[in-house]
Amino acid sequence: MKRLIAAILPLALAACASAPRKPASESVALPDRDRVHSSGLPTAGGRKKSPYAPAQEDASKRGNYTAGGLYAPGVRDSTPDYVPNVDAIPEPDVVAEPRSRFGNRSPYSVLGKTYRVLDNHDDYVETGTASYYGQKFHGRRTSNLEVYDMYAFTAAHKSLPLPSFARVTNLDNGKSVVVRVNDRGPFHDGRVIDLSYAAAVKLGITQRGTGRVEVRALHPGEDAPPVLAAAPKPPEAKPTESKQADTAPSAMDRLVSAMPIASAQAGELPPGVRVATGKPAPVAAKSAAAAPKAGTGGDYRFDMMQNGKTMSADEFEAWMKARQVRVATGKAAPAAAAPARKLSRAERRALEQQRKAEATAALPAPAKAPPPPSPAKAATEVAAAIERSPAARDGDVTLQVASFSARSNADRALGMLKDAGIGDARLLDGNANGQKVWRLRVGPLQAERAPELAARIVGLGFGQPQRVRD
Repeated sequence: MKRLIAAILPLALAACASAPRKPASESVALPDRDRVHSSGLPTAGGRKKSPYAPAQEDASKRGNYTAGGLYAPGVRDSTPDYVPNVDAIPEPDVVAEPRSRFGNRSPYSVLGKTYRVLDNHDDYVETGTASYYGQKFHGRRTSNLEVYDMYAFTAAHKSLPLPSFARVTNLDNGKSVVVRVNDRGPFHDGRVIDLSYAAAVKLGITQRGTGRVEVRALHPGEDAPPVLAAAPKPPEAKPTESKQADTAPSAMDRLVSAMPIASAQAGELPPGVRVATGKPAPVAAKSAAAAPKAGTGGDYRFDMMQNGKTMSADEFEAWMKARQVRVATGKAAPAAAAPARKLSRAERRALEQQRKAEATAALPAPAKAPPPPSPAKAATEVAAAIERSPAARDGDVTLQVASFSARSNADRALGMLKDAGIGDARLLDGNANGQKVWRLRVGPLQAERAPELAARIVGLGFGQPQRVRD
């Protein structure tokens, strides 16, 4: 008996050592009194299963949060001491799910800024900066009251519905992953999505902490948009030494030069080639007798030499047309084109985007924008505008830096101003000619500060700031 136990014990230890490791702080399962399901990838017959057990709620991570703020802002996030095998983690199936009862309120506010959840995200595509979150949130409830699992492919987004699905592609290395959006964030300027730790490892952005990505919403039954590549260009013909090298031979020229019938004395066409008149073919028994003998100059024999002169391709083509003659290869005619299949929603959207791109490319190039003013000139113009307005001299001033039609561009510009120490910069939503825009403004601020700030803004590469009324 002792020998049997000694033989089994090493096998048991080896099996334990081969299982994927999880942090020592892994939380234990708690009763789900609120009837909220814990996070987990949808399961389907035959799908591979993640080697990492679904995360369970960690009760110690409840609280430490104020409405409209961030969770545990004084606690730094961290990552595990090993890299998970993300190739063994299955991507979530893109399935139809109802919107969660929690996490979809719109509008909502965080850190004094207002956000809206998209009513329709069919055509949602955005590029920007992605970040990720790890052990600090592992086992904590997400915005829709699921449990954040850093070993699953999930993500947090400010405006996509919860839950929803998206494909995130690293624009620097081409790697991509499908994620299930079940949380809100990131609430940092210039970032478009917060990935789970596993998704960040899959995309290869954990070393830098952030990455440049495209976020594309996915829907059930939808394939990836087709890549509409341009047809390859034909190889360029090599120039010949002929005096007529600048004149490309026509198809008929090539046909005549390939035919072995150089004179009336030539007797055969190439194998598999016959001269067809469009008339019914004679029966086999009569064909031999009806065929003209070689060299007799029958009605369907073209003499390349007439009156001592070589006939041209144009003359040969006219001769064939006059006799309703065509060259047949004996190959079957191409089958009729198959009826066009119904395009998927993704294909229709991709084709529409291609048409718009082609239409835009056909438009005349816009006039070249004038160079930005010098900082000194910018300060002088703002000072003059304030001087012309008595109300501005005695009160506060607001400067508009730029207006954007893409939120990601507006966020990047705002980040540039913030990084330059211009803390009064902010974004305002608005509409211009029926299109949503984001206006980048600085202020309200004291009138005497405005010229100096205008000079700094122009020095960052922006255009001339304009004084506006809020």
